[in-house]
Amino acid sequence: MIDQVPPVVVITGPTASGKSAVAVELALMMQGEIVSADSMMVYRGMDIGTAKPTISDMKGIPHHMTDILSPDQDFSVASYKEQAVSLITEILNRGRLPVLAGGTGLYIKALVRGIVYSPAAVCPDIRERLKAESQDLGDELMHRRLVGIDPESAVRLHVNDRKRVLRALEVYLSTGITQTEHDRRSQKDPGPFHYRVFGLRTDRARLYDRINKRVDDMMRSGLLQEVIQLRNQGYLQPGTTAAQAIGYKELVRYLDGNGSLNDAVEQIKMQTRRYAKRQMTWFNHMEEVEWLDVQAMDDARTIARNIQKELHSSSRKV
Repeated sequence: MIDQVPPVVVITGPTASGKSAVAVELALMMQGEIVSADSMMVYRGMDIGTAKPTISDMKGIPHHMTDILSPDQDFSVASYKEQAVSLITEILNRGRLPVLAGGTGLYIKALVRGIVYSPAAVCPDIRERLKAESQDLGDELMHRRLVGIDPESAVRLHVNDRKRVLRALEVYLSTGITQTEHDRRSQKDPGPFHYRVFGLRTDRARLYDRINKRVDDMMRSGLLQEVIQLRNQGYLQPGTTAAQAIGYKELVRYLDGNGSLNDAVEQIKMQTRRYAKRQMTWFNHMEEVEWLDVQAMDDARTIARNIQKELHSSSRKV
């Protein structure tokens, strides 16, 4: 019976759709704690560019899975799932509601569908060779190579997602089996939780306007200074996680003398809009998502109240 399974609420959607604020309001209403489902918020020092909630934004609600790694450390989907499941269990044991908030589709899919990742064999020599080749040939040619080997992974991965493109190539070259086939062979365990996934969406013009304004706000809040500081600490070297993040790589190019600051800001806006489009495509293919039209609601509290009503209504029906 669903009502006997511990509930976990997931709030997702494209970037700039207001997920974090809605999650906080819902947690306030339902005695919850928030677990981030954002692949960049795990990194310390990447605050402004990832729209990481401030102390004021958190409103006293505990937030988990943020600021746990330095930007030069790798972090896999399997590691995220393991830590998130442990946190969800701890939150439930405290008698509180786990609220996942974020837009990293792989993280959410791993939890909701209970995907068990069996790590493919790792060959350090192949990994280092691929890294060297990517430096010489560039991201586009490495992505094109993946198209010929594993077209399904290539379609899913952006050409500039160097880390995951190289990982997919590494898996094939190490095992003779594509990353797509490894994923198909992964066992699935639904786990002990019942996930309710709510997606926030609005019309594209309104979303893109929110994205553009948010980038402008980030610049006013000191994003360039944040990038300079990370760079001075050695975290924005080619191939590091931070160097691939939207907002960071564009400003690094500017600091290297490629284009004006205005050009860099416009690139950030364009790449963020493209990312939002990819997120919507991803979540539209997840049948678990219950979509909410946030344009028809006034604010984060109103949206959270509607989610709360839906949760109570469905629990009475069971």
